[in-house]
Amino acid sequence: MIVKVLGAIDLIAGFTFLIMIFGFEPFLPLILFSAGLLFMKGLFALTGDILSFLDLLSSFTLILSIFLGLPMFWIWTLAFLLFAKAMVSFV
Repeated sequence: MIVKVLGAIDLIAGFTFLIMIFGFEPFLPLILFSAGLLFMKGLFALTGDILSFLDLLSSFTLILSIFLGLPMFWIWTLAFLLFAKAMVSFV
Protein backbone atom coordinates (compact mmCIF):
# COMPACT_ATOMS: atom_id res chain seq x y z
CA MET A 1 0.00 0.00 0.00
CA ILE A 2 2.74 2.47 0.90
CA VAL A 3 4.50 1.74 -2.40
CA LYS A 4 1.37 2.80 -4.30
CA VAL A 5 1.20 6.06 -2.34
CA LEU A 6 4.85 6.77 -3.15
CA GLY A 7 4.11 5.93 -6.79
CA ALA A 8 1.21 8.40 -6.74
CA ILE A 9 3.64 11.10 -5.62
CA ASP A 10 5.80 10.33 -8.66
CA LEU A 11 2.71 10.44 -10.85
CA ILE A 12 1.69 13.88 -9.54
CA ALA A 13 5.19 15.23 -10.12
CA GLY A 14 5.30 13.70 -13.60
CA PHE A 15 2.04 15.41 -14.52
CA THR A 16 3.44 18.69 -13.18
CA PHE A 17 6.39 18.30 -15.53
CA LEU A 18 4.02 17.47 -18.41
CA ILE A 19 2.07 20.66 -17.75
CA MET A 20 5.31 22.60 -18.11
CA ILE A 21 6.33 20.66 -21.24
CA PHE A 22 3.15 21.54 -23.11
CA GLY A 23 3.55 25.24 -22.45
CA PHE A 24 1.11 25.80 -19.61
CA GLU A 25 2.19 27.47 -16.42
CA PRO A 26 1.30 25.19 -13.50
CA PHE A 27 -0.06 26.75 -10.36
CA LEU A 28 2.65 27.73 -7.90
CA PRO A 29 1.07 25.69 -5.07
CA LEU A 30 1.12 22.59 -7.31
CA ILE A 31 4.82 23.08 -8.04
CA LEU A 32 5.65 23.63 -4.38
CA PHE A 33 3.47 20.69 -3.29
CA SER A 34 5.09 18.35 -5.81
CA ALA A 35 8.59 19.57 -5.00
CA GLY A 36 8.00 19.21 -1.26
CA LEU A 37 6.66 15.68 -1.58
CA LEU A 38 9.52 14.67 -3.86
CA PHE A 39 12.04 16.17 -1.44
CA MET A 40 10.57 14.27 1.50
CA LYS A 41 10.48 11.10 -0.58
CA GLY A 42 14.02 11.76 -1.75
CA LEU A 43 15.29 11.60 1.81
CA PHE A 44 15.12 7.81 1.44
CA ALA A 45 18.44 8.30 -0.36
CA LEU A 46 20.01 8.49 3.08
CA THR A 47 19.07 4.85 3.59
CA GLY A 48 20.83 3.82 0.39
CA ASP A 49 17.98 3.89 -2.14
CA ILE A 50 19.67 5.01 -5.34
CA LEU A 51 16.50 6.01 -7.21
CA SER A 52 15.65 8.47 -4.44
CA PHE A 53 18.38 10.70 -5.82
CA LEU A 54 16.12 11.09 -8.85
CA ASP A 55 13.42 12.41 -6.53
CA LEU A 56 15.82 14.94 -5.03
CA LEU A 57 16.97 16.02 -8.48
CA SER A 58 13.38 16.37 -9.67
CA SER A 59 12.48 18.37 -6.59
CA PHE A 60 15.29 20.84 -7.14
CA THR A 61 14.38 21.06 -10.84
CA LEU A 62 10.78 21.93 -9.98
CA ILE A 63 11.97 24.69 -7.64
CA LEU A 64 14.35 26.02 -10.30
CA SER A 65 11.56 26.01 -12.89
CA ILE A 66 9.81 28.73 -10.91
CA PHE A 67 12.68 31.13 -11.54
CA LEU A 68 14.37 29.86 -14.71
CA GLY A 69 13.38 28.52 -18.09
CA LEU A 70 14.82 25.02 -18.18
CA PRO A 71 15.70 23.01 -21.30
CA MET A 72 12.87 20.84 -22.58
CA PHE A 73 15.16 17.82 -22.92
CA TRP A 74 15.82 17.91 -19.17
CA ILE A 75 12.14 18.22 -18.29
CA TRP A 76 11.17 15.42 -20.72
CA THR A 77 13.81 13.15 -19.24
CA LEU A 78 12.69 13.73 -15.66
CA ALA A 79 9.02 13.34 -16.57
CA PHE A 80 9.71 10.04 -18.34
CA LEU A 81 11.74 8.69 -15.41
CA LEU A 82 9.11 9.73 -12.86
CA PHE A 83 6.35 8.11 -14.89
CA ALA A 84 8.44 4.94 -15.19
CA LYS A 85 8.96 4.84 -11.43
CA ALA A 86 5.24 5.41 -10.86
CA MET A 87 4.22 2.62 -13.22
CA VAL A 88 6.59 0.17 -11.54
CA SER A 89 5.10 1.14 -8.18
CA PHE A 90 1.59 0.36 -9.38
CA VAL A 91 2.49 -3.02 -10.90
